[in-house]
Amino acid sequence: MTTQLIDGFGRVHRDLRISVTDRCNFRCTYCMPEEGMQWQRREDLLSFEEIERLARIMVERFGVNAIRLTGGEPTVRARLPVLVAKLAALGVDLAMTTNGVTLPLLADELRSAGLNRINISLDSLRADRFGELTRRNDLARVLEGVEAARQAGFDPVKVNVVVMKGVNDDEIVDFAHFGRDRSVVVRFIEFMPLDADEGWSSDQVMTQAEILASLSAEFELVPVARTSAPASRWRYADGRGEIGIVASVSQSFCDSCDRVRVTADGQFRNCLFATGETDVRALLRSAAGDDEIAVALQRSVSSKWAGHSINQVHFIRPRRSMSEIGG
Repeated sequence: MTTQLIDGFGRVHRDLRISVTDRCNFRCTYCMPEEGMQWQRREDLLSFEEIERLARIMVERFGVNAIRLTGGEPTVRARLPVLVAKLAALGVDLAMTTNGVTLPLLADELRSAGLNRINISLDSLRADRFGELTRRNDLARVLEGVEAARQAGFDPVKVNVVVMKGVNDDEIVDFAHFGRDRSVVVRFIEFMPLDADEGWSSDQVMTQAEILASLSAEFELVPVARTSAPASRWRYADGRGEIGIVASVSQSFCDSCDRVRVTADGQFRNCLFATGETDVRALLRSAAGDDEIAVALQRSVSSKWAGHSINQVHFIRPRRSMSEIGG
């Protein structure tokens, strides 16, 4: 019997984000501290069978209709297309966020396994800056990955850009041209307080209004009706695609959020900025039945806050960084 995964504010949750690994083949400066990270042990990560069981419970019990695979970097998880096929069989809109570096090798296989959509994280189009941000000189490989995703039939291919003042905010228009020239959707994302070094401050945030001002000076943009998706969208008046802006800081969309998350080590989070977690790994590895797991999930979601309260005095920063939670 299907019910709804609903919180105390009436928000229905149908979008599940699953981190399949905390590991990454980049060491981005805002994701990982300079000294690196302490990776989870392999046995601490959810197995494909455990991920499939949890996803099935959420699809069949609560009507979850969208699943996104994240990391870390999901493509470093061995035999990822096997997991994709398992989840695709549930009949959901299956997507993945990746840094794109391995897509020239994997894009066709992931598409054939049932992956519907793909988002590629790319924060600079300049080789020197890309190297500084990722501590890797792989910009050319990521650009090849964008093209490989297009050639594999993913449509649209989305490119996610975290915009930071004084770091890459001078590339906003360059990214817009990049998207228009390559028929990909660029999504600009406000810098959130989930950096590994905990050095975030509000003056580093390039707000939606500022991003939009930069774009509007170059292009005529027409707003698109808002949905429950995290990005506000605008289309180019000349018909050559669209852009999105995820304004988590300046224009919080908590009132329409329908997402929940599971970390690579099996901790269920009712919000990206949650300070508490539910240990579903322990339930999956015990004698707990599906009913007991479903009750635990519903209990967690029912306790979800009204919003994250970034920039307010009572904001509490999560103990995990973005790379540990999953995007």
